[in-house]
Amino acid sequence: MRLRNALGLAAGTVGAAALANRLLRSSPEEFDPFLPGTQRSYRWRGFDIAYTELGDPSDPDLVLLHGINAAGSSHEFYTVVDELAEDYHVLAPDLPGFGQSDRPPLLYSASLLTTFVRDFLDEEATDPTVIASSLTGAYAASAAQDVDVSELVLVCPTDSSMGGGNVWLRSLLRAPVVGQAIYNLIVSKASIRHFHADHGYYDMDKLTAEVVDYEWQSGHQPGARFAPASFVSGFLDPQADLGAVLESLDVPTTLVWGEDADITPLSDGRELAERADARLIVFSDSLLLPHVEHPDQFVTVVRGETTSVTVE
Repeated sequence: MRLRNALGLAAGTVGAAALANRLLRSSPEEFDPFLPGTQRSYRWRGFDIAYTELGDPSDPDLVLLHGINAAGSSHEFYTVVDELAEDYHVLAPDLPGFGQSDRPPLLYSASLLTTFVRDFLDEEATDPTVIASSLTGAYAASAAQDVDVSELVLVCPTDSSMGGGNVWLRSLLRAPVVGQAIYNLIVSKASIRHFHADHGYYDMDKLTAEVVDYEWQSGHQPGARFAPASFVSGFLDPQADLGAVLESLDVPTTLVWGEDADITPLSDGRELAERADARLIVFSDSLLLPHVEHPDQFVTVVRGETTSVTVE
């Protein structure tokens, strides 16, 4: 009798999850690009990679590479992209598996994303300044070993996120019913707000409803769970040590850090800056997203002006 009840409960749970998944897939909201500018497509290894182009093509190239999270995309740079486009020819791609780019059910890896970054910089930009956030900072640094880059600006970069390479967890999140249901919880609006309150934003008043809505829509597109499944199970962490990679580069590097960041604490930034002989810019009242919360000051850093922030 107990077994029958357990099986009935399991069947009911799976059925409820399947119904919830169908309801979310039937959402009528259109998923339009968040950034202003011209929408382009870059064909890469079978992917259609979406990117936004702004600014005068005759200006120096600047490539914006968003961080990795369940709802990550180039929308991360919405507070700075217009002002940066006054001085630069800006290219802001959505990484494979994220945002407006294709999201096939691949086993995403750090090697895949690093190769994409390298190829995009090589084929779509000329000696660019590269701004990369969080884990993508490690991909950009590795790519800079192989392609010409004029400068790196890395925001709270890391080579370690979830860690572990947990095959079981990745398989669970890739599962068609239960995995989709778990992922839907991860990218619920409540979870999105919780993540930002816990790690992203120092001042939650700066998180707009439009950003939450876009991240929710992004997280509920077909195939949206496959790249994040590799992320949360540790398969997007690169094998190369970020400090060693930065040490090997002959590229001017600026590290931008939120003073109150906890996932990648400021002590990590100081260590990286010392190893790489890099400039370290510290933003007070900031966690993982100093460029989002303090856009004017961040733009002055990119331009080489640092009078309004702490320089270490």
